[in-house]
Amino acid sequence: MKKTPLITEISKEYTFEAAHHLPHVPQGHKCSRVHGHSYRIEITLQGPLHPQLGWIVDFAELNAAWEPLHAQLDHRLLNDVPGLENPTSELLAAWLYERLDIPGVRVSRLKVAETCMSSCTVFPAPA
Repeated sequence: MKKTPLITEISKEYTFEAAHHLPHVPQGHKCSRVHGHSYRIEITLQGPLHPQLGWIVDFAELNAAWEPLHAQLDHRLLNDVPGLENPTSELLAAWLYERLDIPGVRVSRLKVAETCMSSCTVFPAPA
């Protein structure tokens, strides 16, 4: 029987609470006022399975990589975080993607949900 090559991904969700305002929206836009969200982040990793352990990476390593980012964002005004002066979901997702580093695996997708019905997903462009 021929084995089909497989690509494996794992995902984990994280949350944080933060406030923001969007400084470049038209005057009178509701998002120009300071308001808060319960952000939900889903991080998806892709990589080869460890031949003995049978996993891509220990979830504890992902937790450790997330923790310093969480500390920078949780219960903050996102506009005050360097690089997030215009904290749209799209720019927040890119900011997180650029800073999340886990040796030996790649972040294949990172999703930011600012409400239960609104989200943004970033992923690397095809080569």
